[in-house]
Amino acid sequence: MEKNNNKKRTTVRIQGQTYKVVSSEEPAHVKEVASYMNEKMEELKKRNPYLDSTKLAVLTALNIADEYLKLKRQYEGE
Repeated sequence: MEKNNNKKRTTVRIQGQTYKVVSSEEPAHVKEVASYMNEKMEELKKRNPYLDSTKLAVLTALNIADEYLKLKRQYEGE
């Protein structure tokens, strides 16, 4: 098994929880992604304050996947 020494450990906070993310991406990028995720979760939580954290995370992931796929189709010219 190869070791990847390019991986960096970055600590982020999402919805009050701390996560240690190991990634080859720069810490600034990882923090930007976590911030985006947190913002999206906050938006959804404001509209649905009684969602538990699991449902909030899954619905946020669905919304972000929807955004991604629409942008991907637009980029690819579909």
